[in-house]
Amino acid sequence: MNQVLLYASIILASLSFFLCLYACSRVGKILNSVKGLEWDTVATLTGDIGTIKKSIQTLNNRINGLNSPKLNDELLQYAVKQQSNVTNINKNNIGG
Repeated sequence: MNQVLLYASIILASLSFFLCLYACSRVGKILNSVKGLEWDTVATLTGDIGTIKKSIQTLNNRINGLNSPKLNDELLQYAVKQQSNVTNINKNNIGG
């Protein structure tokens, strides 16, 4: 039983060591990729992202408004009304 615990702790320690090395390499890659980035650029990108997000939200609201149940009901009522007008015109011309 003691040997199982010993081997389990060695495996766990090795695994955590390799995960630590992996995390350090990822942080190093991120630091190298943003080395030349300045705060003015970050501020500009943040503003651009905010503008794009607002435009997408406005577009989604327009699209959702076109698919609203209220609009669908109004279109259905209009179509039924138009169809009943066409059938009434056809009935009036019979026999004449």
